[in-house]
Amino acid sequence: MAKKAKKAKKGRKRKYSRSSQSDVKSEVRRYKKGTAKSGRGGKRKVKSRKQAIAIGLSKARKKGKKVPKKRSS
Repeated sequence: MAKKAKKAKKGRKRKYSRSSQSDVKSEVRRYKKGTAKSGRGGKRKVKSRKQAIAIGLSKARKKGKKVPKKRSS
């Protein structure tokens, strides 16, 4: 049974790099502490978990890590 699971994973590629995960994790940790800020000057406080994740992903993009492009609405 373990062989089947391995075979299915073989053809897949990662959408997000493992290193981008650490950027998101650190931003969510800052959000939980209450120290996460948003905006250019960092004047506004991050109020939602989704917002914290989005900030973490954008920081990963700026560093050049493998993260999909932002969706346009």
